[in-house]
Amino acid sequence: PSPKVQEALGNVAISDLRLYPDPDCTQLREVMAATCGLKPSQVFVGNGSDEIIDMLIRMLLVPGKHSVVCFEPCFSIYPIQAQVCGVEVRRHPLNADFSFDLDALFALVDDDTRLVFVTTPDNPSGYCPPLADVRRLAQRLGERFPHCLLVVDEAYMDFAGDSPEDEARFSLLASGDIPDNVAIMRTFSKSYGLAGLRLGYGILPAELAQYYWRARLPFSVNILAEEAGIAVLQDSTFRAATLECVRAGRRRLTEGLRALGCTVWPSAANFIMMRLPEGCGTAAACFEALLQRGIIIRPLKSYSLPEHLRVSVGSDEENTAFLEAMKQWMQEVRG
Repeated sequence: PSPKVQEALGNVAISDLRLYPDPDCTQLREVMAATCGLKPSQVFVGNGSDEIIDMLIRMLLVPGKHSVVCFEPCFSIYPIQAQVCGVEVRRHPLNADFSFDLDALFALVDDDTRLVFVTTPDNPSGYCPPLADVRRLAQRLGERFPHCLLVVDEAYMDFAGDSPEDEARFSLLASGDIPDNVAIMRTFSKSYGLAGLRLGYGILPAELAQYYWRARLPFSVNILAEEAGIAVLQDSTFRAATLECVRAGRRRLTEGLRALGCTVWPSAANFIMMRLPEGCGTAAACFEALLQRGIIIRPLKSYSLPEHLRVSVGSDEENTAFLEAMKQWMQEVRG
């Protein structure tokens, strides 16, 4: 986390913890609105973006009547929470190269669909669709299905492109022109390094944001999380260094894994999806072997991708340790 976060948390008096947090997160929303060039009334926060996604499903969909549309595979929270809430989930498979067929996704929508989820950059592949394509989907939904909300999950958008200026080429939020029928999800867990504090935020149409604040459980964002969020938004130097570290590490891991013969998909996120070369065992065996060496990566069996793996970009030392462990294990397997 940012040094300013550590300082801010250290300045929170222990005696203050007896108090309830501000249920409206007023200060954090004001800082975030100023950062994004929006009105505070459009900004909403939650206990991680998972809570916000869950709340949108609970608020907008009637069990047994409405449907959710998303890709297969996708971030598992979308279909799981929809099923928990008793609503239909309609899914379209990704293209063979893990790109999006947004026309096919649109074809699944009908008058009873209330939410369409699109993750950009995507999880687990890191694919980032062109901004114009996402905007066109929003336009088509608005014209044909005015009661349907397009939820654009930009959890990994900070890392898109090769420089900070590239974000505006891929992000609806960074573009400054958000369609009226779009909700945008963001998180403090990735580039801001606050995953353990559980803090997510998003942008909603102002009218819908009012219902969100009325329907959510109060105090889901604690005092420490709000203080950390305010502090990290004011540390542009730390954020710039973090993004450069991830971009450089992403290039290094991509080159290193391809040099080992792995198939690596282009990624706009802070992780890389890969597949082992022929004759190097299974993804499950690779995961277990690295685990024994103290390195944890993500097997993607739960995404219906049993032979694929995902590795998060780390520090220089972590990236080196991972590539060395991969090299040693592959040499052992090949004999």
